[in-house]
Amino acid sequence: MKFNFASSLPLLWAAVLLWAAVGCDVAEPEAPAALVGGVDVGRLFAPPTEAERAAVLAEWQARDVAARDVAEALRERLGTGGGALTLRVVQHRVGGVLHYGAIVAPEGAARSLPVVVFLHGGDDGVDLGATLGMLGVLLARASDQFVFVIPSFRSETLRWGGRRWTSEGPPSPWDRDVDDALALLNAALETTPQADPARLAALGVSRGGGVALLMGIRDARIRRVVDFFGPTDFFGPYVQRLTTEALRGRPRALPGLAYLSERYILPLRTGAVTMAEARLELTRRSAALFAERLPETQAHHGTADSTVHVSQTEALMAAMQRAGRTPPAFEGFLYPGGAHDPLSLPGSLSRTAAFLEGPLRPPTALRP
Repeated sequence: MKFNFASSLPLLWAAVLLWAAVGCDVAEPEAPAALVGGVDVGRLFAPPTEAERAAVLAEWQARDVAARDVAEALRERLGTGGGALTLRVVQHRVGGVLHYGAIVAPEGAARSLPVVVFLHGGDDGVDLGATLGMLGVLLARASDQFVFVIPSFRSETLRWGGRRWTSEGPPSPWDRDVDDALALLNAALETTPQADPARLAALGVSRGGGVALLMGIRDARIRRVVDFFGPTDFFGPYVQRLTTEALRGRPRALPGLAYLSERYILPLRTGAVTMAEARLELTRRSAALFAERLPETQAHHGTADSTVHVSQTEALMAAMQRAGRTPPAFEGFLYPGGAHDPLSLPGSLSRTAAFLEGPLRPPTALRP
């Protein structure tokens, strides 16, 4: 099958529309009352403790993200001539769960190539045509000089043409998403000769931006992270406000919110989930709490984003400043009037390309 990055732009726009969930106001959210719908929201969102942070770090270290029973479900050639790419859909097991993802690599690469793990937004799985179009726009100058690793997340479908592959397991936005992505990365490094294990990056949008940050925190092999308007602080006023609305019976249709509400927030009323358990779930999704562990990172967010409030990236910027992370180790860009769409953030695409294409600094200089 022939494939052209430029010709996939209509699919790209479709993907952008999928990322833009039902909108909300963009004014700075207010903190909720202490007790809402029978849940002590003040206690739920009290600042996380060092003990909670340590418990999450210990759990992450114990998780098994090895890729087992790796096999190809599809191999297809994209394009012709010297610029041809090979697309592989790979299946494997991670934590006992069957998972699918895609690996795209240039044919006949004469040298090892940097690897970019692309983490999608929304809850609708992965449309590979739209995703490759997006990557072609983000990295137009060198889109054939990377190995791309594109995971679905558990319970989601990976789509290419008329074919579909559905990953198993219950959904776990942001948390087990990282397990799935790291396991697929491990499979890619094992099976892709072009992939350079010393040059690994994660690039994510919306939900995937939060996943990219958590990948960089959990795995020191990740040398660079690019985050487009991902959530970073589940203890902040924005998430507090969304939680208050859900407890009052007015949940918003935002990616991942229904899962968190149904699985962890609403069960607090009956005691099916304890306050300690719910707080750990918020902690393990909050990259800003572990900012000192991030590699070189670049973050982008529009001030008029109606899906993920800009305060989420502002929280990350503040945490990085407290950790002493300044340019070039960390760069945060806010775009006045920018929406939940990379194409509405002027200069963000060229900054992303330059960041991912640029030379790596020694890893010892990245994480104090």
